[in-house]
Amino acid sequence: MANKSLFSSITSVLPRATTVNEAGGPAYKFPAKHALAQLAATGTFGNVFYTSAQNQLDELRKLIDEVDDNEFLAKLAVYSRERAYMKDMPAALLVTLSTRDTALMHKVFDRVADNGRVLRTVFQMVRSGQFGRKGLSSSLQRAFQRWLNEASTGKLLLSSIGNDPSLRDVLRMARPTPKDDARRALFGWLTDKEVEKWAPATEADLPAEVQSLKAFRAAETEEAQALIAGDLQVRWDLLADAAKGPIVWKAIARQMGPQALRMNLNTLLRHDVFKNGNRPDDAMIDYVAGRIADPEAIRRSRQFPYQFLAAYLNAADEVPHKIKSALHDAAEIACGNILQLPAPVIIGLDTSGSMGCSVTGWQARGRASKMRCVDVAALFAAAILRRNPDSVVVPFDTRAYQAKIDPSDSILSLSARLSKYGGGGTDVSLPLVEANKRYAKRAFAAIVLVSDNESWINSGRVYGYGRGGSTGVMTEWEKFKKTQRGHGIADPKLVCIDIAPYGNTQAPDRQDILNIGGFSDAVFNVVSNFLESDTNRFVREVEAVEL
Repeated sequence: MANKSLFSSITSVLPRATTVNEAGGPAYKFPAKHALAQLAATGTFGNVFYTSAQNQLDELRKLIDEVDDNEFLAKLAVYSRERAYMKDMPAALLVTLSTRDTALMHKVFDRVADNGRVLRTVFQMVRSGQFGRKGLSSSLQRAFQRWLNEASTGKLLLSSIGNDPSLRDVLRMARPTPKDDARRALFGWLTDKEVEKWAPATEADLPAEVQSLKAFRAAETEEAQALIAGDLQVRWDLLADAAKGPIVWKAIARQMGPQALRMNLNTLLRHDVFKNGNRPDDAMIDYVAGRIADPEAIRRSRQFPYQFLAAYLNAADEVPHKIKSALHDAAEIACGNILQLPAPVIIGLDTSGSMGCSVTGWQARGRASKMRCVDVAALFAAAILRRNPDSVVVPFDTRAYQAKIDPSDSILSLSARLSKYGGGGTDVSLPLVEANKRYAKRAFAAIVLVSDNESWINSGRVYGYGRGGSTGVMTEWEKFKKTQRGHGIADPKLVCIDIAPYGNTQAPDRQDILNIGGFSDAVFNVVSNFLESDTNRFVREVEAVEL
């Protein structure tokens, strides 16, 4: 008889690990397209736990060279910007397209560079020389010129906020030919040219928004500024540097939309918007809280809980309690925008040490989001649990924890409680071990793992191999499927949500396994679609983008 330890029946369906991950454990290497999509949905060119910003750039360029499909690059640039809400990665892909397929670059330019910040990022990446060019080609110059001439006045004004590079730098390099005297005057004003050099345009040709902005900045008193601010049709950011006091800032706050209020609570706090002398300004506090937690606005804009958790984590202690409570309420309302899954699932929540890294990585000068990878993972778990209360959450590092939680608790409280477990090494197979032991008598449609996938331990053994050279996750997954089929679940699914920019996984893509990268709200829809059918895999989701 052949050696049963080598040739037992289960090993025939267990693929051998093909690579070693950054933590030193066995893993499966993604195909180039999937690895590139993973990086585009999670990478921020910041230093994260297992890799540096430079390594991310090197890996991006390597993967781009391996993907000989310019249409896929164009679709991925759009996906990364419009659905994963990234900024730097789509800009990098757009610059790459400018060297490989100018027609596709023009086709997606405005969708990727959808605001001035991304436009300036594209410009910065071109000048860096990291993607094969150091200046604007004639084709890229035409794209910039078109953007600058077709952008609304408000969009151009908003684009003027920020430096290194500034919009003035972009205008001077792109050299757009103004389409009329209003645009000629606006370009002259934005580049600080003397009025005489605007000819034939004059100051009278400046758009009304600029005239009002100039009047606001020139106003000598707080009261005069407040009167002008109430009627201004420009973004609040353009008024901030010239605002003279709390009265003006309160007028600015009333011009902000719900999302701007949510994102700038600390700014309003610093400028005494929530005070009336030495006492709380109850009317202003009520106004801001009401705008943030407006149910109709949240449903209409399809905001998800992620944004409200970020605002809650970043809010200073002095932000009024009523406004923080509004963030809780808004997160609850936003849960209604998450699709309900077809059946209960087991959610494996990685709480290992590497998950304590900032979700955007460490940037230059030590800047980083207060939102950690574990916070995002905990929010995913809590949001799934809220919409699917019969599901089970298993926090884990090198051991599985029994999470004593109430699904009816508030979404932000659930998230905060879940994120406090663990902190050690990583054994991604543990939620599946728990499923096969503690929950073996229950039926589940899927196991959803939320992790950075840097598993290196398996059931106490370093390196994390399972049977037949597979990972521990794959060994336990086959056991789970067999158990669930006994409960009448014919087609159980495994979903691996990866929120870090590493190019490997603990379970390879198959009909029953989905790997998806990203920490944006679009992930919820992809997961739900996968559990309903097999038509929306991650790479297919990118390829489904219409250009």
